[in-house]
Amino acid sequence: MAKLKVTYVKSAIGYKEDQKGTIRALGFRKLNQTVIHDDNPVIRGMVTKVKHLVKFEEVA
Repeated sequence: MAKLKVTYVKSAIGYKEDQKGTIRALGFRKLNQTVIHDDNPVIRGMVTKVKHLVKFEEVA
């Protein structure tokens, strides 16, 4: 099963509360932190919502 490697690269300060919540729900606590999630529609939707704050790539 494919995985997504997501890195938090830009602060959510100044953005809407729902975007801050999405960052937290993805498991981020600090800037430049990287998390790995299963590649499924739920995670893809979350990453799409905050795509201006994160960097992501697929991992085999």
